[in-house]
Amino acid sequence: MYNKLVNELAVCGLNAVKAAAQYHPQSINRLFMREELLPVFKDLCRELAARKRPYKICDDEELLRICKYQHHQGVVAMIKDYGVEPLTVSDLELWADEAKTGVILHSVGNDLNLGAIVRAAAFFGVHFVVISELDTDARLSTAAYRVAEGGMEHVVIRSVKKTDAFLRDASKKLFIVGTDTRARLRISDLPDLMAGHPGAALILGNEEAGLPDEVKQRCNVLLRIPGTGNMQSLNVAQAAALFLHAIYEA
Repeated sequence: MYNKLVNELAVCGLNAVKAAAQYHPQSINRLFMREELLPVFKDLCRELAARKRPYKICDDEELLRICKYQHHQGVVAMIKDYGVEPLTVSDLELWADEAKTGVILHSVGNDLNLGAIVRAAAFFGVHFVVISELDTDARLSTAAYRVAEGGMEHVVIRSVKKTDAFLRDASKKLFIVGTDTRARLRISDLPDLMAGHPGAALILGNEEAGLPDEVKQRCNVLLRIPGTGNMQSLNVAQAAALFLHAIYEA
């Protein structure tokens, strides 16, 4: 749930709120929770009180009204929503200089996929996630934060207007790994391909359509995940986890 009047976003779920409280407590404006969770968030409550920000004990019905999301797990934090900052040339140069690993998302479909991919990215120590401004369905929503299970606090998220235009510059500085179910090379080839390329970015497309040709042409390599053929493809978040593990191991 997003409150346009005060530019606040509801973050709910135990792990998501705990991560926000641990890493970015100043971003939390208000806190609502069931009584049994008060010991878990006592330090955050003290911090909020010091800033003269409210916290409140609520029942499940009130929590649902606040966040408009039934999987709240008994706690909702209202955070200041500054939106996603546009990616700058300085961002890209820094990531290249420091050999960072990242994920680029092109029309991944919805905020649940975004949240699941961010969770996998945080698990494997990925530094950045780039989303397309044209992908209006994959936004930093309450559901995305909940599914990410705290992963939002561990990655830098930036936006670009056109993925292929961004890749024109990014492919000169980072090793861009594209996904394609019809690619000749396999995910198992990745360690050899990444030799001498410390900085890398995985680009993922729509589950049904995949990556468009103009995006695939900007990738340094296209890889597929081999399977039995019983299913045409994996969910985009499942594919992301497998590729990010391969990059992490490489």
